[in-house]
Amino acid sequence: MKNLFRPLLVIFAVLTALTGLAYPAVMTAFGQAALPDQANGSLLEQNGKLVGSQLIGQQFDAPEYFWGRLSATSPMPYNAQGSSGSNLGPTNPALLDEVNGRLAALKAAGTDMSKPVPVDLVTSSGSGLDPEISPAAAAYQIARVAKTRGLAPNDVQALVDRYTTGRQFGILGEPRVNVLKLNLALDEMKHG
Repeated sequence: MKNLFRPLLVIFAVLTALTGLAYPAVMTAFGQAALPDQANGSLLEQNGKLVGSQLIGQQFDAPEYFWGRLSATSPMPYNAQGSSGSNLGPTNPALLDEVNGRLAALKAAGTDMSKPVPVDLVTSSGSGLDPEISPAAAAYQIARVAKTRGLAPNDVQALVDRYTTGRQFGILGEPRVNVLKLNLALDEMKHG
């Protein structure tokens, strides 16, 4: 029995050193050298101050900002530790309550409700952390944001166009707008 323990301990020590120390160290060094922005969380700064990550949505509910998708995380919105889908199916009354609540909030903020509301403005994303909205959802909010900020709608539309990202490699995914980047640009526009 003693003869078995020594090889087992050696194998355990070698595998621990390889998979627990060497591999993570090599991957960390590679990430920092090849993709430092992504390896550090794709963080965004404004005026030297950290304001968020372009990969995780943030709560915006003031009328002068573009609003992102609803967050299904708890105990607070866009909580990365609570990331999960809401699992609210189309027949679940809680989904209807969520949609009606967001419609009421959009109306109270002064959004023109005469056109159909893009679905991504009234439903939560699969992860509850989605940082992006569709160009249609951004366009739906332009009049409200422009009016609240005292800007020309065409100027706000140009900003939305500048922050619209197309399909990856021209074929993957859908066009999208990062809400945090767009709102930071709005703030720069206002103060710049």
